[in-house]
Parts: sequence; C-alpha cells; structure tokens
Amino acid sequence: MLGALGIGGPSVDTVLSRPTAEPGGVLTGQVNLTGGGADVDIEHITLGLITRMESGDHDAVGEFHRVAVSGPIRLAEGQQLSLPFQLVMPWETPITAVYGQPLHGMVMGVRTEVSIARAVDKGDLDPVQVQPLPVQQRILDAFAQLGFVFKSADLERGQLAGVPQQLPFYQEIEYFPAQQYAHAVNEVELTFVANPHSVQVVLEFDKRGGLFRPGHDSYGRYTVSHADADSTDWAQVVDGWVQEAIGQRQALFGQGAAGGYGQNPYGQPGYGQGGYGQGGHGQAGYPAGQPMHHGGHSSGGGSGMAGMAMGVVGGLTAGYVANEIIEDIFEGDEEEEGSEEEEA
Repeated sequence: MLGALGIGGPSVDTVLSRPTAEPGGVLTGQVNLTGGGADVDIEHITLGLITRMESGDHDAVGEFHRVAVSGPIRLAEGQQLSLPFQLVMPWETPITAVYGQPLHGMVMGVRTEVSIARAVDKGDLDPVQVQPLPVQQRILDAFAQLGFVFKSADLERGQLAGVPQQLPFYQEIEYFPAQQYAHAVNEVELTFVANPHSVQVVLEFDKRGGLFRPGHDSYGRYTVSHADADSTDWAQVVDGWVQEAIGQRQALFGQGAAGGYGQNPYGQPGYGQGGYGQGGHGQAGYPAGQPMHHGGHSSGGGSGMAGMAMGVVGGLTAGYVANEIIEDIFEGDEEEEGSEEEEA
C-alpha cells in the first residue's frame, strides 16, 4: 500500500556523461536505480527531451523526442542497478547555448520516466545544452560580425511553408538590425532546419514602412551544406541575403538600398583578422503571403577564421545572457524528486 502511494519506493538518478550535444549528436549516460523497501516490477524506463514552446498566446512545456532505455525488469528491495543509454538528438533540435553561454529564452532538459506497476511512477530531470552545428555557428558569427544584435529566441509551434520538418515546432532567433540596414529593416528572425546533409536557413525580415508606404515582411530560404562551414565567407553571404531583401523593397517601393559593411554601433567587440572569399547564396526578398522558393547551396573560397575566436565570443555573448528559468519551468519535477529522496 505504501509503495502504491509512492512511499518507500525506488529512487532514480540519471547521470549524463556530458550535458552538451549538437543537433544530430549523441547524449550518453546512465540511469541509476536504487530499490526501495520492497521488490517492484518496472514496466519500462524512457528518456524524453522536453522544452518550452509558444502555442498561440501562451507557452507550453512538452516532450518532442523519446527513446527507450529498458523494457520490463524487476528491481529487488535495496538493489542498485545502473543502465547505460545513448540518446540520439534529432537534427532539428533547437540551439540552447552559444559558446557555452545559455541562449536567452531557451530551455531544454532530459526527463527520465520509470514506470512502476501498481505504484506511483518515478522521474528525474537533467538540463542539457544544445550547441550549434559548425555551419550554424559560422552563420551566427556572421550576424555578429555584421553588427546585428541578438534580441531573443523562442520556439514556435507549427510548420514552415515549403520546408520539410520532423518536429512540431521551429526555432526563431531574433536580431535587432545592424546600423547599415536599420533604415530598411526593423528586425530579422533566423531559423535553422537541419538534416544530415545540409541546413535550411529561413530568414524573415520585418521591414520598415514609410509615411505613405506600409511595411512588408519578406522571406528568404537558403540551403547550405555542412561541408561548406569552413570554406565560405559567411559574412559576405549573410550580407548578400540581407541586401537581397532590401533590394526587393527598393524594387517594390523605389527606396534606396542599404550600404554594405559598416561599423557596429552597439559596442560589440570586433573580429580578428581574416581574409574574405566568395560565397554563393539562394533567393530572398519575397513579400509576405508569397511562397518561399528553394535556394541554392552556398559555396566559395576560403575564409580565414584563425584569430577570430575571442571576437566571436564577445560579439555573440553580448546578447546571450545566463538562463535562470529552467528551474522555474521544471520546478515541480525537481521538488517532487527532492521529496522522494527524503522519503526514501
């Protein structure tokens, strides 16, 4: 009877080998079980990735990926059992940290569920950081180098038009515009949708309107290869994407396009020395309501990346602040776990 009420039951503690991974990477660790005051039949043990996403006008915490660790097993009174696991991250897993700094607005955790026959289930929750893939990191670096300032990041429930997705949401990384684009763009929203071979890059430009001209959103979609991460001048490519969007507005409303590279007005540290190669790009500048078209692969000559690390860290982390809300989101789980340990 006490076991059915969750009193004197087994305890669970999941230990991650490293609490970081990339999209498509692997989280490893072990689930440690300690038997309680009586033998129990465990029906299954599963791990789930959970995160917070926006749904309509409210946020919701939900699971988006699940793997099995064990099927039915019997855990004897006081028995200690350790079960190793590997959790393969979906390629579309959103980024939650950049250069080790939590991305403001993003939280993610690994939830362990131990289903016990005829008793209260046990659980454990461990935060996890998802670092960008190399090509994603280079594009984020390019936005910082061009002077864009990080605003926030979130997950939007839904599907992007024309973009194959496996997960029920997509990530939006929002930026304030760099000075050289600010006259034409209010903000830029960046979305990555990765697969084993490439990354779809979706940009939404919220454009300014004039006194007698309404503003219009425009969209661009590009396909970049993982193999091009270190062989492309991404600052030049990203600048080309933005210029295309601004050029579309010029064609529609006769306004002048923005200039090229300019000084960062927000005081972010600069980059080290590096040469610039040639970079290709897809298509952009489609007004809201029109379908996004398939962009081409990015390619080009080498870009000197050595000596740029310190500048990259400074430019990016100016907007990436310590994330203290995972405890609030998962507070109920952690309090439940603490009370279970005290009872045990």
